[in-house]
Amino acid sequence: MLTRKQHELLMYIHERIKETGVSPSFDEMKEALDLASKSGIHRLITALEERGFLRRLPHRARALEVTKLPEQATAAAPPKGRSAFRPQLIENAGPAAPVAANDVRDLPVLGRIAAGTPIEAIQHERDRLQVPESILGAGEHYVLEVQGDSMIQAGILDGDYVVIRKTSTANSGEIVVALVMGEEATLKRLRKKGASIALEAANPAYETRIFGPDQVAVQGKLVGLIRRYH
Repeated sequence: MLTRKQHELLMYIHERIKETGVSPSFDEMKEALDLASKSGIHRLITALEERGFLRRLPHRARALEVTKLPEQATAAAPPKGRSAFRPQLIENAGPAAPVAANDVRDLPVLGRIAAGTPIEAIQHERDRLQVPESILGAGEHYVLEVQGDSMIQAGILDGDYVVIRKTSTANSGEIVVALVMGEEATLKRLRKKGASIALEAANPAYETRIFGPDQVAVQGKLVGLIRRYH
């Protein structure tokens, strides 16, 4: 799912390219979305690019290409984006063998999270998933579906489900669900660098993003990974 602003920007770029043959300037995009600065546009474009909706064309001005559109792109903006997060891998190649009821916990699947690309956080349950108690331990947990490839070198693939333990604190080097700028959630490795916080991808194709301490809030830590084979 895209955030409302990501959806608005993608459709604006798509319509402008159809009309004029070139993508709009950063100033035009900033004005169209009523944002205070071009840095917000840069953040939205990076998110759309990492999720495969946009591509930057090298050595060209206004070099943006829309590579795909979200489902129901011509309809109203989609609902708020969704979060997800995850390791210990559980591979599910088919129907699970029966297990005792107290060996598993029924957890809510709260939506999707972009691995390395911020998407707007959601809090709405869309499914339930049984997770072995052996990977959970104490505390409250939830499940998110991963979109994107920026955490592949940490063994987290597009379509995986991450199991997240709710917490507001994390140590440097842990993979977390981070709420960025109060509205967007991403799955990244957290690094503490002095007074700053770095959100680090596990894929050299994606850049590390640096934020002030008041711009990032930890929403959970990855404790498990579930992969389904179809």
